[in-house]
Amino acid sequence: MQVFLAMRGFFGIGVEGATKAMNVGSLFRTAHAFGASFVFTIGASYARGEAGFADTSDTPGQIPLYEFDGAASLRLPRNCRLVGLEILEDAIELPTFRHPRAAAYVLGCERGSLSPELVGLCDHVVKIPTRFCLNLSVAGAIVMYDRLLSSARFRERPVAPGGPPAPLPAHVFGEPILRRRRALGRRVPGSPTKRRGSSSS
Repeated sequence: MQVFLAMRGFFGIGVEGATKAMNVGSLFRTAHAFGASFVFTIGASYARGEAGFADTSDTPGQIPLYEFDGAASLRLPRNCRLVGLEILEDAIELPTFRHPRAAAYVLGCERGSLSPELVGLCDHVVKIPTRFCLNLSVAGAIVMYDRLLSSARFRERPVAPGGPPAPLPAHVFGEPILRRRRALGRRVPGSPTKRRGSSSS
C-alpha cells in the first residue's frame, strides 16, 4: 500500500460495449488491485453476479462503479483526461506515453473497437506495441502497470541481471511555493491586496 500512497493523482478505468461479464470482472479486479479510484462501463450492463466469479474482490462494492448509456452521456471528474486504448495509426505507443495525473482509461469490447464517437472524446489515444490485439483484461493490466511504473517511486534496476537493487534515493523537497512566489514579487492567492490610493498608518 505504500506504493499507492506515494502516487499522485488518481485514475479510473472502463470499457465500452463489453459483452463478456467475466472479462469485465477480471479487468475491474485488476483495477482494484492497482488502486483505481473508480470503474465504469459505456453502453454495457455489468452482470455483477456472473462477473463476480472473476472479480473475487467485489470491486463495485469497494469503489464507485459508473454505468453510462453511451459516449454522449459519459461524465468524468473535473480535469480528468480520457485516454483511449486502441490500435490506431496515429495512436501513441504506450512506452512513450506520459500519463496524466488524473486519467480515465477506456477500452473497447472484446471483438470490436472503440466507437468513433468515443475516440473523438478522448484527450489521448494509446496503443500497446504487440503483434496482434490482446485480451481485454490483459490490455488493461498492462496500461495500469505502466502507469504505476511511471508514477510511483521505485529503486533503480540493477545493471547486472538479478543483481541487488540500488537503495531508493531520499526524497528532495522543493522550496515552499509561497516563499518562492513572494521572492519573485508575485501575489500569493488568498493574501490581502493593498487598495489603490490607500496608505498604511
